[in-house]
Amino acid sequence: MDIVKSNIVKSTAGRDEGDLFFVLDTQEEFLLLADGKRRRVESPKRKKRKHVSFVGESHSVVAEKIRSSEKITNSELRKALAACTGSGNQDQEGL
Repeated sequence: MDIVKSNIVKSTAGRDEGDLFFVLDTQEEFLLLADGKRRRVESPKRKKRKHVSFVGESHSVVAEKIRSSEKITNSELRKALAACTGSGNQDQEGL
């Protein structure tokens, strides 16, 4: 499946291997990725398509905002990715 804007992808190479990201934009063989935490909306990660794997399409409000080029916040990205993985606040696990 071709990776398009607003898809959720998983990094398969680099320091961020295994992390989930939203695709904010596509540029031929590159993707602009953000997760709202380490990679913020203001400075997305530029990564080659071959270094990510497709996880799924998101139908969340955040994905709709990305598709329509509306302004999104980092907290919206974090919450949408947490909902995708099924985990709540990862800092409080085990309490």
